Amino acid sequence: MQLSDLKNLKIAIVGAGYGGAAAAKALSLLGADVAVYEQAHQIREVGAGIGLRPATMDRFRQWGIFDAIAAVSSPSDCFEILTATGDPIMKETWPGIHDSAEETKTHLIHRGDFIDALLGVLPEGMVRLGHRLESVQDKGDSSVLTFAGGATVEADLVVGADGIKSVVRRELFGDKGPVFSGEHAYRAVISIDDAHGMVVDDNLRMYIGRGTKIYLLPLRHRHQVSFDITALCPDGTWTPRVTRDDLLTTVAGFDERLVSITRGLDMDTVNIRAVYDIDPVDTWHTDSVVLVGDAAHSMLHHQGQGANSAIEDAGALADALRQADSVREALARYQATRKPVTDELQRISRQGWSEEEIHEVFPGQRPAAAAPKE
Repeated sequence: MQLSDLKNLKIAIVGAGYGGAAAAKALSLLGADVAVYEQAHQIREVGAGIGLRPATMDRFRQWGIFDAIAAVSSPSDCFEILTATGDPIMKETWPGIHDSAEETKTHLIHRGDFIDALLGVLPEGMVRLGHRLESVQDKGDSSVLTFAGGATVEADLVVGADGIKSVVRRELFGDKGPVFSGEHAYRAVISIDDAHGMVVDDNLRMYIGRGTKIYLLPLRHRHQVSFDITALCPDGTWTPRVTRDDLLTTVAGFDERLVSITRGLDMDTVNIRAVYDIDPVDTWHTDSVVLVGDAAHSMLHHQGQGANSAIEDAGALADALRQADSVREALARYQATRKPVTDELQRISRQGWSEEEIHEVFPGQRPAAAAPKE
């Protein structure tokens, strides 16, 4: 689109999470009039650590915010997969480190620091809190958002970045609802001093047991480590009640140091949730509304690609608007670029990590020791 057309474009983004904040940054760089509407009255990201892949960090470099993210993260060279008792299965350099003009590593970051950094690079006043979306009216060349309390906003382009329970998706694209994976995730951030000597560098390690995976994601810039247990469980309650004894039963048979970390957890600080994703959405856009991030393709966390995919969506959407002749053409181009990628990531993420899946995701790898079947 012409620069003058982009500057006249009014964009309303629903949701100020990863996808919404990244889209706001990318689209504002086009010169568009961008506003973000977030239902929360205060942004508070819960959870633990994530890895921002090299392609994601390169996007941040393109947007001029690499240093803001790097300042609150640790660069990582590789990740390892091990058996429950610590025998090596595979060790892999993070893919994509040398894909950019400048060597770019994966960066490990706390979710809260990440969203704070993203929101911190947006112009003051761009994010409007306390706006809970109730409905979307698609008028073709524009759409109208109606929020709780009756306030309305009309925009040339609405970006639905409102997560796995997206109102935008439900209203316009059909919604089968979140799908329970049959797993729970238990996440905590602890001091490295409480990690029983298991954090010695900035590399992610995943331990695989029968039906259970434990992730150790170092946040050494914080002198902390993100400790994540993912376990099979039939209880689909969104926020289930789990005791310390339940967790200890779940990690039985793992390296005793991992058991000791679990035993020492402050249960009041453990984020406990059932794990959900969504089935692939056939169409992500109309002529004036588009989905990004979890609203479009919420996926299980086994590949660590949820936040990365949301950032890539934002970049691809901005690229498409810059390259296309109209908003309609841009949204079609964006979906054609991103949907095949995220469909595959959703598929692979649902498989988890057994020995067979390691072979599929990393062709040619031969584990040094067999992973227990799940």
